[in-house]
Amino acid sequence: MKPAEYRGMSEEQLGLALKDELKHLFHLRFQSATDRLETPSEIRKAKREVARIKTIQRERELKAGKAAKAKETRANG
Repeated sequence: MKPAEYRGMSEEQLGLALKDELKHLFHLRFQSATDRLETPSEIRKAKREVARIKTIQRERELKAGKAAKAKETRANG
């Protein structure tokens, strides 16, 4: 998936996508350990997908923090 597609998802959907991707990565690593992995590049692709999802989650977390801080300073100031 592209980052724009992940950005269009809700928090719940992102969490589920992350969970699915981590499960996929686990299975790929297991196949790699048992010498049954056909394409080793799949592990790298799965890691990148996990990183994309976590990055978008962190961006949202920081954005929410900034919004809360701005709201707090307006209320106090």
